[in-house]
Amino acid sequence: MKIAVIGAGKWGQALHFAISKNLPCMITSRNKKDIPNFVALEEALDAEYLILALPAQIVREWLATHFIYKGQKILVAAKGIEQRSGNFLNEIFTQFIPEQNLAYLSGPSFASEVMMGLPTAVVINATNSELAKEFTLFFPDFIKTYISNDVIGAEVCGAYKNVLAIASGISDGLQLGNNARASLIARGLVEMRRFGKHFGAQDETFLGLSGAGDLFLTASSTLSRNYRVGLFLAQGKKLTTILDELGEVAEGVFTSKAVVNLSHKNHIYTPIAEEVALILEGKDPKMSVKDLLAD
Repeated sequence: MKIAVIGAGKWGQALHFAISKNLPCMITSRNKKDIPNFVALEEALDAEYLILALPAQIVREWLATHFIYKGQKILVAAKGIEQRSGNFLNEIFTQFIPEQNLAYLSGPSFASEVMMGLPTAVVINATNSELAKEFTLFFPDFIKTYISNDVIGAEVCGAYKNVLAIASGISDGLQLGNNARASLIARGLVEMRRFGKHFGAQDETFLGLSGAGDLFLTASSTLSRNYRVGLFLAQGKKLTTILDELGEVAEGVFTSKAVVNLSHKNHIYTPIAEEVALILEGKDPKMSVKDLLAD
């Protein structure tokens, strides 16, 4: 059995660390890194099992220019919606890989805590339940795994929670208090469910690890890049400066625009995502608070 992680950012390295506890695992990325079992992309693509930890916005280009399908079984560890097209990741991946060979990882899992071996739980989502079960065997005993067939629900939750994390960071950056943050997250969960249900997501997904679990985590900690984006926006920093200082991709910045575009197209009421997108375009966060309270 050959396993390879594609993408050596913090999340890719965390997954490589975790999987290597149980099984031999390679890792690769565009730029060579000093990581055990780092290999060239060509060698990694020959593995039977691939874990793709790539930024959502480059997935299509990477698949089109680098990927050669050889029957590999894929676990997608990216989260987001393609801003340009409004496509969910499963819509992109199934253009290159048969659906029965695809699974999607979701749930609350900060990379830094995984690297410390701290306990968490995740969900393997796939229409092929046997494939989902195979991937559960890859994870060490400090990561409890569940399986689900609600691929679109996991996708919506994984993408939308990053948008809500920006909103939560803005709330805390404006020092609006614990009540405000709790209200925002709770209404955000309702909004996320409304959006997801339109695309066929299952109710239970929003109340589980993929939904509430990942949302509560991402929207309440400075370990979250998207939460930090919100904090800094509330402090008056320019978005370009924030992203330069982060040095990492904050998927919610792109996904917020995709969510709003899809919401307008499908007549879905998503006021929090709407205000996040407007703030990212330069609206005063304090004005957004007034508008949300009056809406």
